[in-house]
Amino acid sequence: MLPQELIRAKRDGRELPPEAIAEFVSGIAEEHIGDGQLGAFAMAVYLNGMSDAETVALTIATRDSGQVLRWDDLDLPGPVLDKHSTGGVGDLVSLVLGPWIAACGGHVPMVSGRGLGHTGGTLDKLESIPGYDVAPDQARFRRLVKEAGVAIIGQTADLAPADKRLYAVRDVTATVESLPLIVASILGKKLACGLDALVMDVKVGSGAFMPTYEASTELATTIAEVASRAGTPTTALLTDMSQPLAPCAGNALEVHEAIALLTGDRREGRLLEVTRAVAIEMLLQGGLAESTQAAMTRLDRALSSGAAAERFSRMVAGLGGPTDLLERADRHLPRASCQVAVHADRPGILRRLDTRALGMAVVELGGGRLQAGQAIDHAVGLSDIAALGERVDDQHPLAIVHARDPADARRAAQRVLAAAEIGDVDITPPTLIHEMIRREAT
Repeated sequence: MLPQELIRAKRDGRELPPEAIAEFVSGIAEEHIGDGQLGAFAMAVYLNGMSDAETVALTIATRDSGQVLRWDDLDLPGPVLDKHSTGGVGDLVSLVLGPWIAACGGHVPMVSGRGLGHTGGTLDKLESIPGYDVAPDQARFRRLVKEAGVAIIGQTADLAPADKRLYAVRDVTATVESLPLIVASILGKKLACGLDALVMDVKVGSGAFMPTYEASTELATTIAEVASRAGTPTTALLTDMSQPLAPCAGNALEVHEAIALLTGDRREGRLLEVTRAVAIEMLLQGGLAESTQAAMTRLDRALSSGAAAERFSRMVAGLGGPTDLLERADRHLPRASCQVAVHADRPGILRRLDTRALGMAVVELGGGRLQAGQAIDHAVGLSDIAALGERVDDQHPLAIVHARDPADARRAAQRVLAAAEIGDVDITPPTLIHEMIRREAT
């Protein structure tokens, strides 16, 4: 089918055969399809949608548009596992989860991304570590996955190249919010890593990527269904993002928080609870635990023994970072020169937070990008963010702003104040894990 005929068929609402989708996606990767045709195709899909069979075919074709990693030649002693999050504020699950799973016998070749909009990016967080190489050659990447059990890097040119081109066009043609295109983009990259199982963390709430609970549920269900039909058993969790997941947001601040969890300086909180829930599913899907209780026991042992922290340290050193990051984080991670506590206008109970606004405050401080390719300030952000249901007053701030100068700090403080709703009546904290959807490979 000629590209223009495929576009015409989708424009007119017809279902595309798998072989036509595969040929079109191959043409994207090989640059035989122009940006104009790409934009027309994306808009046709945005307007008319895709059937489940078409979405599966698009996902598989995206996965197969470049190299699909194989691990059999390395004789790995455990399963190859990964997770993906739809993103949020203070969501540093990957930094803790990857080493934690590695310490339990899994192998995690995690291909992550940069911040997008108000959401933080795992790669940006890792780049706050001096020397950390997010783009190693494949030999180094594979060696680290075998020896340390985990390597968190960025997408290489060989993995799902069709997705890179298609996403760039979607970003400038108002077609990002298409469910089939979102699913194929997420899964195309993840499944190209040769996974034995995948766990998805789909956010709901004011800081979530999807606008409503219903839309998040549809995304979670579709991802689980499509991935399983593409041959990878998948679990999708719906988790709360009506407030930042960690009590901080900002690249170096979140690395500090990950280290605190891994080393035992912090042993509770919403971040740890969500990370544990995702980790349990990964161990169950990978056959590393026979029950939820067995998975919890194994995870607790890996954390309390220091084994998870040791895997994190090996990953950092193996990718060029300092060998003593865990012991001397304050020495290696950047720190903002200006720190200002933000107090509510009156004492009371924190009843609501506009989490997206907090994320944008970090972006405006310089901790995210207002345009593609922009350099970011890894030191800035928010710490000590109050949780919903907590009392705030002149001794207990809404947050502490970390900024490069007082003017930036004042602007961010206004953002934080505007994002918070203070009341006098206690509230019940929101549910953290809303739903879990499991699908076996078919």
